Amino acid sequence: METKEVLAITRELKRPFDVAKVKSKPKGNMQLHHINARDVMFKLDAVIGPLNWQDSYEEVLGRVICTLKIRIGDEWISKSDGAGDTKIEGEKGGISDAFKRAGVKWGIGRYLYYLNGAKELPSWADPASGKWTDELADRI
Repeated sequence: METKEVLAITRELKRPFDVAKVKSKPKGNMQLHHINARDVMFKLDAVIGPLNWQDSYEEVLGRVICTLKIRIGDEWISKSDGAGDTKIEGEKGGISDAFKRAGVKWGIGRYLYYLNGAKELPSWADPASGKWTDELADRI
């Protein structure tokens, strides 16, 4: 696959989610913004197709590690990340968190880490605002 095609896929994976999909929870005097694992799945399906990605899991030192593979051309490329059990849903929450974290390595939802605990989403994080640009995607 040509570099231009890979760049276009990467930029599309990084595109912000509709603001209705972004959830917030308080942490101290700031808000942490996050997305649902299903939204990551839908984005992967929409951008690269349901047959061009796969996930697998293993346990390492009590942590769930998710490996997220994406097919680019004829090659499968893997990125992995992990998480521990969550307080709310235990193992299931850890699996979902590991999946979302692996997705961040592909750029999915990565912009949420740049919000620095803002109480509200900035306008550039709202795809309806038209302020998201390829240059911004390339920096995140």
